[in-house]
Amino acid sequence: MFTGIITGMGRIAAVHALGDSPTHGKRLTLETPSGYLDDVGLGDSIALNGACMTVTSLDLAQRQFTVDVSAESFDKTTGLDQPGPVNLEKALRANDRLGGHLVSGHVDGIGQVSHFAEVGESWELRILAPRALGRYLAYKGSIVVNGVSLTVNRIADQAEGCEVSINLIPHTVENTALGHLHTGARVNLEIDLIARYVERMMSAPAAP
Repeated sequence: MFTGIITGMGRIAAVHALGDSPTHGKRLTLETPSGYLDDVGLGDSIALNGACMTVTSLDLAQRQFTVDVSAESFDKTTGLDQPGPVNLEKALRANDRLGGHLVSGHVDGIGQVSHFAEVGESWELRILAPRALGRYLAYKGSIVVNGVSLTVNRIADQAEGCEVSINLIPHTVENTALGHLHTGARVNLEIDLIARYVERMMSAPAAP
């Protein structure tokens, strides 16, 4: 479980294939900020751009760790198949502050940036989410974009999907990989857990 509050900005340094067929996954080597891995152990969960992964090896001297990503995970996510900046979040501990919202680290869909520009001192980020996720998005509700817990400011349902507008403060742009986004970029999305359960309660057949 996570909160969507990024604990470090890392970088995918290398991508190694684990086999020759499309059914094989890949091993990622990630570089981290100084001291980031001091409290991390083998088997720990770390979210990469919002996707929960398991630490398979550690190199504290080089500030690196590795994760093995299955072909299925690559099919359901974006931004993990090549070197570049990545948002990192360590799994939530029972005594941690819940600064964002409850996040599972399971990507629900891939969105596309339709607009990203400065507005005053902040930035406006607009993302076209898949139509199937539109029912879970609400004004002032929560959404996870590449692992970052954010608040929806506006919603516009369209034929091709649901466009959400989000305001990013300078701190978020400077301290997460969201600052590297551009129009047309693809992003990992996770809907709010509460919305998921509400839909199930409303749609499940009544007990006899």
